[in-house]
Amino acid sequence: MKNNIFLNFENGMPKGTSQEKGECIRYKISGGRRVPYIHHFKKKSVEGMRAEFELKLKRYKPKKPVQGPVRLSLSLFFDVKRPKKLWGTYKITKPDLDNYAKELIDAMTAVGFWIDDAQVSELKVSKRYAEKASIVIQWEELEP
Repeated sequence: MKNNIFLNFENGMPKGTSQEKGECIRYKISGGRRVPYIHHFKKKSVEGMRAEFELKLKRYKPKKPVQGPVRLSLSLFFDVKRPKKLWGTYKITKPDLDNYAKELIDAMTAVGFWIDDAQVSELKVSKRYAEKASIVIQWEELEP
């Protein structure tokens, strides 16, 4: 049985992917000397994006997580106000499709759609321009 989910984003699509990491210089004491090192961290926008996905997905959480393989289809619609002729056309600029899909799949795993994202055996993803930012998710459990 196919399950359909429609997520609407009033303030535009969430931004940031786990590929976006920040870095800064920190110092540690080694041998009595202050030594600089590069500290890597996940940007706040990434944490905010994942949290927004999880918040919107919670209302669609299944009663129990899927145990077997999953077929998943993601249609990402990025808002563009002008020109209208772009609506429905493919988006070929950032964010990268694979990174964005990974964040969404990880959020679905965290919410409890399935036990592990490795269960996603078939995946179809597209990104297009639209009047309003939204994501359409179709998923179904496959026969093992």
